[in-house]
Amino acid sequence: MNNKRYDHDTYLSPFTWRYGSQEMRRIWSEEHKRRLWRRIWVALAEAQHEAGLVTAEQVADLRAHEDQVDVARAHQIEAEIHHDLMAEIRAFAEQCPVGGGVIHLGATSADVEDNADALRLRESLTLIQEKLAALLRAFAAQIEQHRDRPCMGYTHLQPAEPTTLGYRLCQYAQELLIDRRNLDRLLKDLKGKGFKGAVGTSASYAHLLQGSSLTPQELERRVMERLGLEAFPVATQTYPRKQDWLILNALASIAQSLHKFAFDLRILQAPPFGELSEPFRARQVGSSAMPFKRNPIITERICSLARYVAALPPVAWHNAADSLLERTLDDSANRRLILPQAFLAVDTMLGLGRRVVEGLAVREEAIARNLSLYGPFAATEALLMELVKAGADRQAMHELIRQHSMASWEAIRRGEENPLPARLRADETVLSYLSPEEVDDLLDVSGYVGDAPARCEAFLRLLRETL
Repeated sequence: MNNKRYDHDTYLSPFTWRYGSQEMRRIWSEEHKRRLWRRIWVALAEAQHEAGLVTAEQVADLRAHEDQVDVARAHQIEAEIHHDLMAEIRAFAEQCPVGGGVIHLGATSADVEDNADALRLRESLTLIQEKLAALLRAFAAQIEQHRDRPCMGYTHLQPAEPTTLGYRLCQYAQELLIDRRNLDRLLKDLKGKGFKGAVGTSASYAHLLQGSSLTPQELERRVMERLGLEAFPVATQTYPRKQDWLILNALASIAQSLHKFAFDLRILQAPPFGELSEPFRARQVGSSAMPFKRNPIITERICSLARYVAALPPVAWHNAADSLLERTLDDSANRRLILPQAFLAVDTMLGLGRRVVEGLAVREEAIARNLSLYGPFAATEALLMELVKAGADRQAMHELIRQHSMASWEAIRRGEENPLPARLRADETVLSYLSPEEVDDLLDVSGYVGDAPARCEAFLRLLRETL
């Protein structure tokens, strides 16, 4: 350990400066972690004062220096003793001539570290919730604006039937709404270890509290109440690492939802589709070699970070599954990486997603072109039904429309406009049942979107009630 202030002449994580918000970086900063440790030590001393174990003067001394975190001094001590929490205890004790001797009384390291981690997880989940809500509000505005705008729907990356742009956006927002509800549940169920000592039996506290008015359970309750945190009813040396796994899965689920949206947008921004695009700034450079490029760099960044987040839950799985008996330390190093980086990555993606949705460029000409080019094929379904209702043989009309459709596809492949409407409008068999005007109306796919606009409206009501 050294006291060097790290800058760009040494390795820095991209999350230190490139990805993540200042708010999320602060939550996972070394200084904030140590401030939480000190808050926990003060809360423990306050409860122990109520048990008659610590004096009021000692508690007051600890409170007076609670926020005077000196990371550099703690690192100096850690370089000698090789234990970060003990180094912070000694740095804190040096500042507290009256109360320094009672810091961490009866506790084991995880009594402090795991409760501090739970507090940081709660802060981080709350921030992610806020950013997710902001993104959903951005989606709501776009859904409202485009709920009636017809566009071509695609299955298997092939033209299928028309939908509306608003209804397509509903799909992405619906997945994020599921993620939002998952976060609500996780926050509600989030717990700390409590104060249960080295293997979770509270033996040290039971010994310490002999002859006092408090039981170990009551001491734990009073400390956790001060922290505003519920404790797991049972624990080993740590809280169950399954909690980390559940949280990382929830973050990976958000990443999954954002990846789906971003990947679709990358496809729709490609010139063969050209229907939507992410915002592109006036002085933005798309390529170092090709000055004409307008690469979808924001959505590509979302997809890239999403892949990384998707790879993290298995690490947390092993931390939970491979924690032997009452505890092994082989989770410690990776938890310093996977917890902050998962939150910082999702924090970044949510901010980027909001930027894309709020600045979404809708290319009406391309939407209309694709609808005109491919939509008539879908509209033949309605034409077939009307022909049968007018007295035609269903199988004969199906074959007739199929032959015109295949010929029209060949014309499109040659780069021509879709000739299907003109071919059907001029077909004598078709005209023996329907007029040219009726054929034109049936092949107008702008209204062939079913109840998509109504479903948009119903989803918007649900979304607004939730937010």
